[in-house]
Amino acid sequence: MFDQPSTGIATLVDVARAADVSLATASRVLNGSPRKVREDLRVRVMTAAAALNYAPNAQAQAMARGHTNVVGLVVHDIADPYFSSISAGVMRHAEDNGLIVTMASTLRRPEREVEYVAALRAQRAQAVVLAGSRVTDQALADRLADELARFQAAGGRVAMISQRHIEVDTITLENREGARSLALALYDGGYRRFGVLGGPENLMTARDRLAGFRDGLADRGGELPEQLVVHGDFTRDGGYHALRELLARRDDIECVFAVNDVMAVGAMAALRDLGRELPQEMAVAGFDDIATLRDVTPALTTVRVPLEELGTMAVGLVLDPDPAEPRTRRVRGEVVIRASTPRAKQNSHSPKIND
Repeated sequence: MFDQPSTGIATLVDVARAADVSLATASRVLNGSPRKVREDLRVRVMTAAAALNYAPNAQAQAMARGHTNVVGLVVHDIADPYFSSISAGVMRHAEDNGLIVTMASTLRRPEREVEYVAALRAQRAQAVVLAGSRVTDQALADRLADELARFQAAGGRVAMISQRHIEVDTITLENREGARSLALALYDGGYRRFGVLGGPENLMTARDRLAGFRDGLADRGGELPEQLVVHGDFTRDGGYHALRELLARRDDIECVFAVNDVMAVGAMAALRDLGRELPQEMAVAGFDDIATLRDVTPALTTVRVPLEELGTMAVGLVLDPDPAEPRTRRVRGEVVIRASTPRAKQNSHSPKIND
């Protein structure tokens, strides 16, 4: 018979006393130490712990193992379907491997990434996955690189779903090439007067997609005047307001490219509020192929990115043994032609899906 402690909450000391073993032995059994314990002692400790309803201390376990079984996931905006889809992939693969995911959202304040990584290091997280575009602030990038280096020096693993600007394992989207292929498909369908909803100017993802779209038009001898690029938030409302500003600058645009799907959905709402018929009066295209597009009418032409797979790949990287050098996994998008751009044509430079 094991007597419950007077406090009602069993400690490791209580377990060791009940099992008649040293505190060190009880700790090795219950806190995951790699050091071996004799089988008869292990059984005594486990029996005492069960009888006393002992719950291991997570910090003590982390000290014994060197880390917890927690993976920190840091995203820019959990309300954005782009990040929620990536998060689903991270969580699914983490669950399959016995890991717990702690999620943090920067609320699109990139400086918060540094703070979250520092907190995860203090909590001895096993790994961290950072999902989101880099910004043009080099001083901020250097601070994040330094904090990630400290995290790795403490035994943690790091993977990023972003541009390759920090020397860690990175999954990078070929944003520029995807946007270029989309521009070719639209131009080859006969669209000529384009406007672009360019997202925040300091986000590299937005810059790359705008640059790629310009590349595609230039390949066909087309152009995109600077006045027909309107920057705004990477949100539905950002797309809504940017579209209205674009039409205030020029009213005869044939096709609008939004550098992400959420902005494209906002643009479509703005066009309806302005009494513009889609897609007869104006075509719209986006980028990402977020799941919520299934409910959008007309169905949105976009560049499909395997978002959940990105999350799965990131967890796979942090679970792999340390490589000699940081690895890069490149993911190419696929042009998806839908009803929002009925004149768009397949081109030989990019995969294309009609659905």
